Amino acid sequence: MSKPENISAIELSFLMGQILLENGAEISRIQDTMERVVNHYNVENFNVFVLTNAIMATGTENGKEHSAKLKFTRTSSLHLGRVAEINQISREICENKYNIEEAYEKALKVREIPSCKKWIAVIAAAVSCACYCYVFGQQDLLDSLAALICGTVLQFYLFFTEKNKISKFIVNITASALVAFVSIILKETLLPINLSPVVIGSIFPLLPGVALTTSIRDFLNSDYISGTIRFVDATLIGGCIAIGVGVMIKIYSMLGGVVI
Repeated sequence: MSKPENISAIELSFLMGQILLENGAEISRIQDTMERVVNHYNVENFNVFVLTNAIMATGTENGKEHSAKLKFTRTSSLHLGRVAEINQISREICENKYNIEEAYEKALKVREIPSCKKWIAVIAAAVSCACYCYVFGQQDLLDSLAALICGTVLQFYLFFTEKNKISKFIVNITASALVAFVSIILKETLLPINLSPVVIGSIFPLLPGVALTTSIRDFLNSDYISGTIRFVDATLIGGCIAIGVGVMIKIYSMLGGVVI
């Protein structure tokens, strides 16, 4: 990676804001971080407007007015480690630890922070599904074992969909249907399990908890547009999960299965 040169404070703030937006940070955090950076480097008349997929700003730096910029940004994946690192860089900027070029270079490195290894993600998904099943079910170890298997299958399927860049709505419908299908297969062929707690525990990795929480925080910070967008997104994802599970359970009941 070549060392950045002649980077403006506004470009630095855009990069940091974009990384935060890509990784699930709330709107108020993004705006506050960008404003702290440009204020530290004496940018005048700075105004920033952030939506869930775009950043717009204007400012005057070294006597030169920078026109409004628009950067369309998709939320790629949630990575709170990157959010934490950008927050730390903004604090260190305010403590005069970096010049603009050094801060820009460190922000670029934050983008390269990898997600957790695949085998760790598989274990985390499997164990969390088993635990949720145990808590929300009948504290049956066989049910938890079935949920562990479903969570493992689900995570491998999510790896496949991520690699092939499938629409998240299709992903949630098919993934939830897959979880229900695997649960039914386990019930009918291997384990005398209770279907409902197994399915409930196994779909937890799909639930839009971060999106819903962030939307509430946006509402509380008066960012009503972004809050509404994220709330609608979370609601649609929840609906997709319900459709996937509902269709598979309906097919099972039509074939003579008994849903418990």
